Amino acid sequence: MKIISIILVILMIVGFNSCHPKRPAITPEGGYVETGIASWYGDEFHGRQTSSKEIFDQNDLTAAHRTLPFGTVLLVTNLDNGRQVTVRINDRGPFLKDRIIDLSYAAAKMLDMVGPGTARVRIEVIGFKKGEAAELKFQGKYILQVGSFVNQENARSLFITLQKDFPSVYISQYQSDSQVFYRVRLKADSENEAKEIAQRLVRAGYPVLLIRE
Repeated sequence: MKIISIILVILMIVGFNSCHPKRPAITPEGGYVETGIASWYGDEFHGRQTSSKEIFDQNDLTAAHRTLPFGTVLLVTNLDNGRQVTVRINDRGPFLKDRIIDLSYAAAKMLDMVGPGTARVRIEVIGFKKGEAAELKFQGKYILQVGSFVNQENARSLFITLQKDFPSVYISQYQSDSQVFYRVRLKADSENEAKEIAQRLVRAGYPVLLIRE
């Protein structure tokens, strides 16, 4: 009887667990959309290993999501101000139930949500890419990114707005897995020049991502 009882208990445990499977990773198919609250993380975790075994760099455009596979590329839109940024999933989180994504400091800066700490966002899967995204190289230069758009006209509009005061502005086209991005950028020849341009842009109300090449 004891043996039968033990078997029944085991069967009950197995049956219970089968009714509560772990949530599977979502296939990174274009068109997947999720809305909710985003938060960000930065200096405290800078240089530490992420769940994907990459080293976290707060200045990279990356993010943490609970289920999306590592390498998933997302278009994140701040629903409060309309600003957008593209990020690649390389970590797991957030661990607070009311959050759907944790953005790197750089991504949060592009969305103008560093100060508030959180923002209402829409995230949309637009591709998949393993490893670091390729960047346009300018040996010994500094690059300041002011915006990244899937709509070429939006990038063109920002380019025209900035061209008068910032002659070095240009549009860099980047091809992801299945999506083209139009990134509005400026070049600087020195760190001092880059900081000066960044300060002018911030005073004018633009988010700025500084990239050292």
